[in-house]
Amino acid sequence: MIPLSVPNLMGNEKQYILDALDSGWISTAGSYVARFEKDLASYLGTAGGAAVQSGTAAIHLALLLSGVKPGQEVIVPTLTFIASVNPVSYIGAVPVFMDCDDSMNMDCDKLEDFLKRECTKTLSGPVNKRTGRLIQAVVIVHIFGNMADMERLKAMSEEYGFHLIEDAAEALGTCYNQGKYQGKFAGTIGDFGAYSFNGNKIITTGGGGMLTAKEGSTLEKARYLASQAKDDPVFYTHKEVGYNYRMTNLQAAMGVAQLECLEEFIRIKEKNFEYYNNAIQSMENFELVPFNRKARNNRWFYSLFLKNSALDRNDVMKQLRDKAIETRPIWQLIHTQKMYEGCQTYFIEKAPFYWSRIINIPCSTGLLRKDMDYIIEALDCI
Repeated sequence: MIPLSVPNLMGNEKQYILDALDSGWISTAGSYVARFEKDLASYLGTAGGAAVQSGTAAIHLALLLSGVKPGQEVIVPTLTFIASVNPVSYIGAVPVFMDCDDSMNMDCDKLEDFLKRECTKTLSGPVNKRTGRLIQAVVIVHIFGNMADMERLKAMSEEYGFHLIEDAAEALGTCYNQGKYQGKFAGTIGDFGAYSFNGNKIITTGGGGMLTAKEGSTLEKARYLASQAKDDPVFYTHKEVGYNYRMTNLQAAMGVAQLECLEEFIRIKEKNFEYYNNAIQSMENFELVPFNRKARNNRWFYSLFLKNSALDRNDVMKQLRDKAIETRPIWQLIHTQKMYEGCQTYFIEKAPFYWSRIINIPCSTGLLRKDMDYIIEALDCI
């Protein structure tokens, strides 16, 4: 089976992990945690980072630090992995689901229309006219590593007064190469950025995440909450509810090594995408979804669009699986999941269309040319 996306351990992972083992620091304390935070912040050009145990934890902390309270609302995309949305429920807040555009990122036209038509501006932020609830934050996801329209999103957050949280779990290394935010990375333009280092991401710690913010003091608060909110670590005094969210030293050691390889991984992703695209663009049934031209995107996942409406997505996946090629559909749209069926949506039209017509094809950085040729041949036979 040619897998969809697996880690590439081409660097100093073993050396650093053995060093962490030899030091005896294998849990949530140890030099590699601080080093990983520092190295990633240096790469991104941010005030710092708080290493946590998952991208989901990073989003949860970002919502808490944004002041989201039970009963308030958070605008989220419906086309995303459910981890982008579940932390809203952790707090007791309520998601409002927004459609995607042709890039599969949040539709900024519909978001702006919703804020203008369906909300009232207040000093505290936009208030949903239908529910009377304050909208405290918007979670934007850079889908498959493709930069969302941060110029418009940032402008809207400043005009309406909501916090902007970037779920950059899939977009580490994606950055603008032109425009107002030239040189800025995904996850560094909004109020908070959340990254994931799950096994299938462009770099991995096996599991883990990172939260970035504009101010170092905010990150100190994040580390405090992520460490069970210990006010006195000797006598175990706590004044707030905290969480067991810190990354381990062993995970961080792998993260340091993987980060050293990130730019090479992006170069491979770009090269492989172009190789696929040059072959697929002549096919009648398929095309690869393009990336934002204003950004150097990390091209984490390659999205294959079924041009021929007579093709059934699941049947295409089965034909490829029968040839030992692993693929994945887009996630089931979040507003259709049982626990979110009653939540407000706003003209969701394109997301169901893309959900039915997109599959992701193998894109690991260790993918061999002969494997890509085999996949291209298989597609050409459908």
